[in-house]
Amino acid sequence: MIKSNGYAAYANSKVATATPAELTLMLYDGAIKFCNIAIMALEEKDLEKAHNNIIKVENIISEFQITLNHKYPVAKDFDAVYKYLKERLVEANVKKDKEVLEEVLEYLRTMRDTWKEVMKVAHA
Repeated sequence: MIKSNGYAAYANSKVATATPAELTLMLYDGAIKFCNIAIMALEEKDLEKAHNNIIKVENIISEFQITLNHKYPVAKDFDAVYKYLKERLVEANVKKDKEVLEEVLEYLRTMRDTWKEVMKVAHA
């Protein structure tokens, strides 16, 4: 229990001290992690676990949508992608479709990797 409390304190500190760009990266990483867990849960026929993790991915994507800055034209494009991903997640959850989750996972990885590159360029 002490170890988990120590880890929780570390994780909270990491989030509290992160820049907005780092928080975005953490959210992408979280969405990827939960999508992977949902895929594994479907393979194990653990439908409740799959459902719960798909919902976590949906919630993260909703957070991305909420925080879009619509004064930039690209926000409209991102909003459309996020809307599409949420629709696919709902479909994956209803049909318990691993292939749909793998499609979403590929989008999330690409977006995360692109975000990492943006962070590198901005930092340089």
